[in-house]
Amino acid sequence: MKSLLLIAAAAALLCSICSAQDPVKDAEKAAKNTAEATKKAAKKTAEGTEKAADATVAGTKKAGKATADATVTAADKTAEVTKTAAQKTVHGTEKAADATVAGTKKAGKATADATVRAADKTADAGKTAAQKTADATEKAAKKTGEEVKKGTDAVVHH
Repeated sequence: MKSLLLIAAAAALLCSICSAQDPVKDAEKAAKNTAEATKKAAKKTAEGTEKAADATVAGTKKAGKATADATVTAADKTAEVTKTAAQKTVHGTEKAADATVAGTKKAGKATADATVRAADKTADAGKTAAQKTADATEKAAKKTGEEVKKGTDAVVHH
């Protein structure tokens, strides 16, 4: 994209220099337009990156919650089946089954909570990385605009 912008800037600069009555003003105008276009493109890229990061965060959190809910549901069903099976055994086994049910529910809840925490951390890391990418893109575009202006100024002043 950088080379495409530079080529477009050079083409605009050459066309304006060849046909303009006042080449210096036209070159300055072309450099300014190129810098503005570069800045605009960088801003749009940064905004798009932030939107993608937000969508990733939302999707990750939603998936984490769905996984946690499914884990809790599975744990509850496992607990119900365990309890039913335990009730069909002798009286002494029922006490052990109740402990198993409680442990299964506790383990299911702990797994669900850990899944939600992991999803939140992943989402936060994704957003941080996307923000850094957006900032770097914006900085690079600004630098490109400055370099194009310097090159244009050098052509104009020689």
